[in-house]
Amino acid sequence: MTLLEWTAKINLMPYRIVPFVNGEFYHLYTRGVEKHQTFADHRDYSHFVDALFYYQIQNPKPKFSTHRRSKIFPVDSSKKIVEIICYCLMPNHFHFLVKQLQDSGISELMRKLLLSATKYRNTKYNRQGSVFQVPFKAVHIETDNQLLHVSRYIHLNPFVSLLVKDLKFYRWSSYLDYIGLHDNPAVKKEEVLQFFKFPKDYEKFVLDQADYGIKLEMIKHLSFDEH
Repeated sequence: MTLLEWTAKINLMPYRIVPFVNGEFYHLYTRGVEKHQTFADHRDYSHFVDALFYYQIQNPKPKFSTHRRSKIFPVDSSKKIVEIICYCLMPNHFHFLVKQLQDSGISELMRKLLLSATKYRNTKYNRQGSVFQVPFKAVHIETDNQLLHVSRYIHLNPFVSLLVKDLKFYRWSSYLDYIGLHDNPAVKKEEVLQFFKFPKDYEKFVLDQADYGIKLEMIKHLSFDEH
């Protein structure tokens, strides 16, 4: 599947009717209600990333707020309900590529994550109501080729949206983990990098489509709703 085909597919995808199966990969995404900005500063992004990796771990564990304030209450990171393969947070939306490990793992992760994000933002900004559109959208990844293209699509988001001129300077995605400039052990990058001899090869795979991706983004804004 090409980048063009994948861009068209996610823009035409209906609201979620995809069943979640253990051992399978899924592209998950949603955006702020009415396209509102959902991440305004460093703390917003940081809180959401921490929550993402916290809620991928099964219960029992301390409350997220308690865990974030103090590392005295550790969690067993080996007990996961999903694997986070890659992710990217954008000012008004996000993308995840995940693998479900336990029954209802994806549904549980997203329910708790979006609830946590809503409580955080409503408290911080003195607002009410949902922050993200629900239900979130999901696309089942059916082939290895699709897995690779989705990871590239996700990691290219900051570049094609003109947030940065160099992806190495965007910290709110897993791209830096993939190219060896960061090492978050909670990112299961091996699921994608196993198809490349070196991280540099993956970097080339992503950047080879960067300029093409910008052109597609321009077309998308003219033709489809933004995702």
